[in-house]
Amino acid sequence: MAMDDVWVIVPMFNEATTVAEVIGTLHTEFSNVLCVDDGSHDGSDLIARAAGATVLRHAVNQGQGAALQTGFDHVLRATDGAYVVTFDADGQHLVSDAVRMVEEARSTACNVVLASRFTGTTTRMPAARRLVLKAGLAFTRWTSKLEVTDTHNGLRVLDRLTLTRIRLTMPRMAYASELLSAIVPNGLTYTEVPTTVIYTEYSRGKGQTNINAINILFDLAVRRLRAI
Repeated sequence: MAMDDVWVIVPMFNEATTVAEVIGTLHTEFSNVLCVDDGSHDGSDLIARAAGATVLRHAVNQGQGAALQTGFDHVLRATDGAYVVTFDADGQHLVSDAVRMVEEARSTACNVVLASRFTGTTTRMPAARRLVLKAGLAFTRWTSKLEVTDTHNGLRVLDRLTLTRIRLTMPRMAYASELLSAIVPNGLTYTEVPTTVIYTEYSRGKGQTNINAINILFDLAVRRLRAI
């Protein structure tokens, strides 16, 4: 398979409803799917393993950034994978977009390929979610100095060098802005491609609440002030 040097990392927390279908769809293009179960209590790990994924498990919930970091560490330690795709477990992303992004990474030799729903397509995005994401985008562009159009998109491609230079430490979903802010200081290159995000009733229920998004911005602001 052309994607044998790619590992797709799927962080999951109580995703028993969707994870088997997500893994099945991924396996049409990617042979290596790694699910990191972040302390689920609905049997997500058993379902993912039965669907053919490699599964690692946190005993307690640590947040999506920690789940991804566990996946990054595994890829570096136990595989010779050249690229990692991060892919949400709730069915929001298209596998075809992930394939295009890997191809973009190969053709441009960029270390990081980011997805943008705002230059691509969104389906049934709540208006309040759009406003919160735009606020987060403005803050991240200020702190990271990157001309990006989307920040908290769970679909991205990172090469192996990136995994050795970036370590995610921020709580909750703040890791997404943390990752972007680490690109330039670590001498990494990036590009952004249009993608599709599909909002279903399930994914809207699983997503960050507006108050959690405000908490994320607070975490990032505190980190930024401490760095000054």
